[in-house]
Amino acid sequence: MATTQTVLTAEGLRYRYGETVALDGVDLRVGPGECVALLGPNGAGKSTLVALAVGMLAPQQGTVRILGGDPRRAATRRRLGVALQTLGFPNTLTVDELVKGAAVRGGLWAAAAAPILEELGLTELARRRVSKLSGGQKQRVQLAMALVTEPALLVLDEPTVGLDTRARRHFWEILARRRAQGAAVLVTTHLIEESAAVADRVVVLDRGRILADAPPEDLVSRLPDRTVTVRTGLDRDALERLPGVLRVGRERDLVTIQTRSPEDLLRVLLDRDPGLSDLRVQDAGLEEAVVALTGDRGPSECAQEGPAA
Repeated sequence: MATTQTVLTAEGLRYRYGETVALDGVDLRVGPGECVALLGPNGAGKSTLVALAVGMLAPQQGTVRILGGDPRRAATRRRLGVALQTLGFPNTLTVDELVKGAAVRGGLWAAAAAPILEELGLTELARRRVSKLSGGQKQRVQLAMALVTEPALLVLDEPTVGLDTRARRHFWEILARRRAQGAAVLVTTHLIEESAAVADRVVVLDRGRILADAPPEDLVSRLPDRTVTVRTGLDRDALERLPGVLRVGRERDLVTIQTRSPEDLLRVLLDRDPGLSDLRVQDAGLEEAVVALTGDRGPSECAQEGPAA
C-alpha cells in the first residue's frame, strides 16, 4: 500500500570502529516511490549506513527510522526487503523453501512465494537446492526473498551483479513496478552509469560524510569535463603534455583523455598524429562526476570499515 510518509529517515548518524570514523553526521531521507543510489569509494561509509538502515547495527549517535519505526524491531523489519552481498544461504535448502521462509517471517502465508518466483523466472528452479545454483540464479533468489513481502523499503547491495543484460533490464522493470506502488529503494552499486539511468537521486558518500545529494543529471551538469576517446600512436607521456589534458587512461586499445578544452586539445592532437582514428568526444558522465567529488580515491587509500563492511 502506498504511503505519503517519508520511508527512510536518518538524522545525525555517527559511527566509528575504534579510531576509524565510518559515519560523521549523516542525514538522509528517502520518500515513497523514490530510488536513491548510494555511491562512493570503498571505505566511504556505505556499508555502515546500510547496516544501520536495516537494523544490523545500532547508531552510536543519531537516529534511523523506517516509517517512524526502529529497524531493529521485528515489526519494523517486516517493512524492509533486504538483499546484501554479505548475506549467504543455507546450502541444504531449496529455492522454494528460502522464499517461502522469507514470506512467513514477513507475516505472510507461504503461498505468497509462488507469484514472486514466477516474476523472477525461478519457478522451474523452485525445488533445486541453493548449492546447485549459479551466481546469477542465487542473486535472483535473494531478490525474490527481498520482494516477497512487498516491502515499503528495498535495500539492495549490488543487486544486478551476476545478472546478464536481459536479466538486469528485467530486474529494473520489476523495481519500477514496485516504485509505482510506493516502495522506496536504496541501492548501492559500482555500476555507476546504470544507477544514473534508474535513480531519482544520487547520494555521494566519502569519509563518512555526504558530499552530494542530487539528481544524477544535476551532478553531471556541474562538471565541464569532456572525454576524448581515440586510437593513437602517441604514448602516455606525450598525451599528458598536450594542452588542457586532465587525465589519460586506456580502455583496451583505445586511449581516453579527460579535458575541459576539447577544441584546443583536438587541434594539437590532429597535428601531432594525423593518422589517429576512432575519434569521439563525449560529455562527462556520472562516474566522472563522482570521481571529481571524491578526489579519485582508490581502495588502497580508503580506511577499512568494520564488521558491517
